[in-house]
Amino acid sequence: MTTTRTIALVTLGVFGLETTALALDSKKAMYVGGTVADLMPEKTEGTLDTNDKARLVFTPDEDAKVTRALEVPYRRITSFEYGQKASHRIKTAIFLTPLVLFSKKRRHYLSLMYKDRTGKEQGVVLELGKDILRPTVHVIETRTGKKVEFQDEEAKKHYAK
Repeated sequence: MTTTRTIALVTLGVFGLETTALALDSKKAMYVGGTVADLMPEKTEGTLDTNDKARLVFTPDEDAKVTRALEVPYRRITSFEYGQKASHRIKTAIFLTPLVLFSKKRRHYLSLMYKDRTGKEQGVVLELGKDILRPTVHVIETRTGKKVEFQDEEAKKHYAK
């Protein structure tokens, strides 16, 4: 194998791994940020549990080295909003095929506003995997009695699909 071909294959492999490594698993969630600064580092991946009837629980993965979970009682949620960010897969197109430019990668964000134990308004933003988005929103709507708000018409249209 020639040196040029070897370098091209290694580069292709690295970028291919990078795109999949950065993608959030379809059944997981990620803490993007919030108003409680010392809660956990941004971009902490974990699982979102909606089975508890009283509260929504985000538990960081073990490798995150975070000692506590984020728990938001449903009765304290004042509003929540769904938004998304769609981007073209440019890195993949450069190294594999330009046809992937016609597809989009969507990131799904859920913003929760809630009151903490002292009554102070807090906020948290979670990125949700595509398989848990609708079930999570449905559970929050059911348990809070509130309807999801949409960041824009594109998010509303995509959610309705």
